[in-house]
Amino acid sequence: MTDHGFAVIDEQRFKAFHWRTTLTTGLGVFCDGYDLSSVALVLPMILASFGHASLTSQQSGLLAASALVGAAVGALGFGVLGQWGRKRFYGVDVLILGAAAIAQAFAPDIAWLIGLRFILGIGVGADYVLSPVIMAEHANRADRGRALGLGFGTMWPLGALVAALFKLLLDAFHLAPDLEWRLVLAGGAVPALAILYYRRKMPETARYLSRLAGDGVQASEVMRGISGQAAHAPGLDERPFWAVLALHARPILSAALLWMIYDLVVYAVILFGPSLIGKSLGLEPVTFSLLLQIIFVLPASVLLSVFVIDRVGRKPLQAWGFLIGAVLVTIFGLMQKELLTMPILAFLVFGLFNVAETGPGLVSGAGILGVELAPTRVRSVAQSVTVAGGRIGAAISGFGFPWLFRHIGQAGAYYVIAGLAVAGAICTWVLVPETGRISLEAITNDGPAEPVAQRP
Repeated sequence: MTDHGFAVIDEQRFKAFHWRTTLTTGLGVFCDGYDLSSVALVLPMILASFGHASLTSQQSGLLAASALVGAAVGALGFGVLGQWGRKRFYGVDVLILGAAAIAQAFAPDIAWLIGLRFILGIGVGADYVLSPVIMAEHANRADRGRALGLGFGTMWPLGALVAALFKLLLDAFHLAPDLEWRLVLAGGAVPALAILYYRRKMPETARYLSRLAGDGVQASEVMRGISGQAAHAPGLDERPFWAVLALHARPILSAALLWMIYDLVVYAVILFGPSLIGKSLGLEPVTFSLLLQIIFVLPASVLLSVFVIDRVGRKPLQAWGFLIGAVLVTIFGLMQKELLTMPILAFLVFGLFNVAETGPGLVSGAGILGVELAPTRVRSVAQSVTVAGGRIGAAISGFGFPWLFRHIGQAGAYYVIAGLAVAGAICTWVLVPETGRISLEAITNDGPAEPVAQRP
């Protein structure tokens, strides 16, 4: 069979190649979840180690923001580099993650730790761009959401879960606190360096080879390796980069806005969950987070990735997730005193909120819209813009919502969060098209590849 376009890989069943790709790309996201969550677990030990009773407001802000700023810088930088090859720079991201994770274990003071967290963030941002782009360009049409959901949306909380479990394991050995926090932070290097070899062995994507590198022969070989069928790759996309970016600016910026809203909502709620609900249950933040991940977040991520995101579609999953989350956080605002006198019920409401927000987390938070709404010609740069949008949202949330909690009260802050979630639902319906089970080329009218008939 000879076929033009990318239909030969779009119409493949989800098979061993796709599972390997999902695992190889997803383990980088696993490292992101581990690295970004682990510092909060051991912060009291870090303070004691350096002789601090607490951080100054400036130190606290820098420690929280350093990895986020680094992620924005890494995303923008590697988004540009990705235009010269997805695989060429794939592995550099986890190498940065691994090296920075180990270096954290030798930090002599808070200032050094802040600087190393910034470098770590560069690796995180690079991975946020390269992994979803490679995953999407290798994926088949009907299961692209499953691959991105499992590889990105599920692996992140799994990494955070492993960080908490590793910390509890070290607690059992009664290590010196100065040693324990260094081991916890350095632990992120293990999965990062372990996956480096497999990332370097992955093939370059056929879409990059044909549309950006102009190597139709190699692109056809990659497609044949995936499908087992002869294929003829489309030609080089010779349109000017800036013209293509301008043409697709609206959906790209919409995807960035939606990721920003998602991070504003989720990071804000994370601030009060472990501290208020966990405390009322008599649980340490690490134990509270473990129970939340095991009971609510991970099961929801797996089930929604496997059974919902491709069948129901991106827009309904995200919009209804935002709306249900808005209702649940409003309940917290209206009944906070009653809920905190019944901590089990508060934990249930909070857990259901996290289940609801898993929908937007698998769509915007997993970077799906950034890679699906931009053509191959500008895809890595488009994804870097959406990642930067999310990091800006996370930074605003981390700095802004504590201020809101102090000045308008907890209930008022909850209503602001609910309003943002409603805005996220409205923007989802209005600003972006449905992309589920549609070829990347059909979504963006990208060159010679023709839209394909949808498989039921």
